[in-house]
Amino acid sequence: MNASRLATLEVLSRVPTAASRTTPLLFVHGAFTGAWCWEEHFLPFFAEAGYASHALSLSGHGHSRGREHLDSLSIADYVNDVFEAVAGLPAPPVLIGHSMGGFVVQKALEQRTFPGAVLMCAVPPQGLMAAAFGMMFSHPGLMTDLNQLMGGGEVALDTLREALFAQPVAVDDLARFYRWSQPESHRAIWDMSLFNLPHPSKIDASSLLIQGAERDHLIPASLVEMTARTYGVPATVFPGMGHGMMLERDWKKPARHILDWLRERDIA
Repeated sequence: MNASRLATLEVLSRVPTAASRTTPLLFVHGAFTGAWCWEEHFLPFFAEAGYASHALSLSGHGHSRGREHLDSLSIADYVNDVFEAVAGLPAPPVLIGHSMGGFVVQKALEQRTFPGAVLMCAVPPQGLMAAAFGMMFSHPGLMTDLNQLMGGGEVALDTLREALFAQPVAVDDLARFYRWSQPESHRAIWDMSLFNLPHPSKIDASSLLIQGAERDHLIPASLVEMTARTYGVPATVFPGMGHGMMLERDWKKPARHILDWLRERDIA
């Protein structure tokens, strides 16, 4: 693994020793996290499959620029980060976005076409409101704790476990993920709720792969299926998995599903 900076943007990369694919992959993380979440499993997995794999830390996240003014960062800023990272790659990538990152990917697809795009537990094009109301009634404590984390407060480890995991996770790993978690931009949250929603009519849905998790408390499977209906493509919901699919014990299931899809589309 190596970490590079594209105009002070952190990009973690795994490049195969004998690259057999010419199309790179660019992974975009969700709220409260950074590029590190892809480095655990997905970057090495796809590099081993022959794809140059890159994970971007959006502005204000990880070791990228802008942490000091995180709250002023918008979804449009995050989309520009994606385009900046894309400009540093040798060829247009497949975009793979998780949660908020999936929302950012949808906004990027309004403006440009890519060889393909994967939406993992993505905020739907209708925005965050349905997810927020659902969580308010089904998991009110989690909603309160996430609001506290968004403002830079501390929460219990069990909050992170409930938010991300439906499967067993080692306490040491959970503690490490917690240390790397961070606040999120209030402006970006409002953009995803009301002010900068995607326009599905501008997006080439034929390029989309949509994944969800059966036991996701943040973006429930019903909202993943709503996203799929909006774009007129099927959704694949993985049984027994939580929101943090790339960190779950069964992470290989969605990873292999993406790899099979890349091969079916002949993305090489």
